[in-house]
Amino acid sequence: MLGINVEKSNENLIINWQLSKIEIPIKEINDVFLDPNYGGEEKSAVRIGFPYGSTDRVVIKTARNTYILFTTNPALIMSKIVS
Repeated sequence: MLGINVEKSNENLIINWQLSKIEIPIKEINDVFLDPNYGGEEKSAVRIGFPYGSTDRVVIKTARNTYILFTTNPALIMSKIVS
């Protein structure tokens, strides 16, 4: 598994990357957007993926955490989250 895998399962958004698995309750997601900043604005964010210079960043904000997903296919990840 090279890239980030995002899927919805029941009431959770499941993010798999390498050996990590993160489950985010869908009802806790406040905002999802693309971040134009290279490393993301929030210093305490959970960063998932390889932050290469050519990757895009999908940000998922919840009440507790902010997640930054480094990906080369942001449209696919965004469509899985907002569908």
